[in-house]
Amino acid sequence: MELRQLEHFVAVAEERHFTRAAERLAVSQSGLSASVRALEHELRTPLFSRTTRTVRLTEAGQALLVEAERTLAGARAARDAVDAVRGLLRGRLTLGVEQCVAGVSPARLLAAFRREHPHMEIRLRQEGTSSLLAGVAGGRLDLAFAATVSPPEWRGELMPLARERMVVLCAPGHRLAGGAPVEWAGLRGESFIDFHPDWGPRRAADEAFAAAGVRRTVALEVNDVHSLLELVHEGLGVAVVPHHFSRKPEARGLGVAEFAGAHRPGYESVVVLPPARSLSPGAKALMALVRQDVPH
Repeated sequence: MELRQLEHFVAVAEERHFTRAAERLAVSQSGLSASVRALEHELRTPLFSRTTRTVRLTEAGQALLVEAERTLAGARAARDAVDAVRGLLRGRLTLGVEQCVAGVSPARLLAAFRREHPHMEIRLRQEGTSSLLAGVAGGRLDLAFAATVSPPEWRGELMPLARERMVVLCAPGHRLAGGAPVEWAGLRGESFIDFHPDWGPRRAADEAFAAAGVRRTVALEVNDVHSLLELVHEGLGVAVVPHHFSRKPEARGLGVAEFAGAHRPGYESVVVLPPARSLSPGAKALMALVRQDVPH
């Protein structure tokens, strides 16, 4: 089994298409197919279920994907470590981010990183909290910016970035738009707009409602901030979100209500760092930039 074969296998698994995987790797499709077939022959089992339209991982392929990603990440880390000793910061930095994470600007951070380390390849993945945790744990991501998670879910290091309160956003004509503090009981019966359950703000809101003993219905579920704010503008529901969402240009004109009482929900963003292994040289360089901006 060769690293090249694992790279080919992972590319097909991610693209779910042999032609796209070959284009991504800049190899011939026939060569890629032969590489995957040789790997299947060596392992004595099919790794993909192929039809004329789809390419899907078999159960054996799913098991191999986890280990293949971890092996490739280890190989990259080994090469990067040798380059770092030679004074060359090369290789790849793969960063995962939640949408609109507080306390850091991924775009400005990566721009500064590229200016300092122009020979590093940067990969960015925007995913939900659970996917980010799995990516860092499995070596697919070097580190990630995400929402805080409860201790049972993560055994690695979590470096705090920022903590802020959550607020209610509503359309200008809504009964809550006057700015008066909102009681939890006053939200009963409202229709809510929120993110997919894996996104950090949704998880924080769900936990806050559960702690307050208030049941709610998320009628409209989205995967991006702009869609959420647009739906709130149209009066299709209210949203409980981190406070910095209310400062976005797209939120201009919306009603913003704070929570009353002692139970005021908060939202914390963190850097998710890998457990039980060293950071890659690229991740260390990125963290040096992060620590310059995060107050201690």
